[in-house]
Amino acid sequence: MLRKEWRSEAPDVCVKSLTEHESAIKTHFTQPEVQYIGSTSGCGCDFPNVMYQSGGWPELELDDDNDEEASEHKSCEALVTLLHASDEEIVELYGVWDGDFAEAPQAREEISVQTLTQPNFKFKERGFYIVRIR
Repeated sequence: MLRKEWRSEAPDVCVKSLTEHESAIKTHFTQPEVQYIGSTSGCGCDFPNVMYQSGGWPELELDDDNDEEASEHKSCEALVTLLHASDEEIVELYGVWDGDFAEAPQAREEISVQTLTQPNFKFKERGFYIVRIR
């Protein structure tokens, strides 16, 4: 994917090369090139997510925060647009906190790109996704 810097005056997803600090995450991927994808906030915070706790993910409760939901939806829509613009048929995504790059995935799922925009979709922290684009 082409690199795309995050800009505060026009928030959108960003794509950056990994830093040396982040490079340990490469061991989890099958593809030779691994990139950092940030949400409309510049980091991953604006992607809908559920945190890994006590060996699993808590049941999802729908939130009444319409602003947060709208921001998350915007990030997922932008991610889907970015993935469609790539020449890839499959993309691997792995979401972790800064500093947890070497931590092994706790779940592996294969999903279609359309799943990312479903209303109840949440990325699982430390979940590894194989996303079918085409």
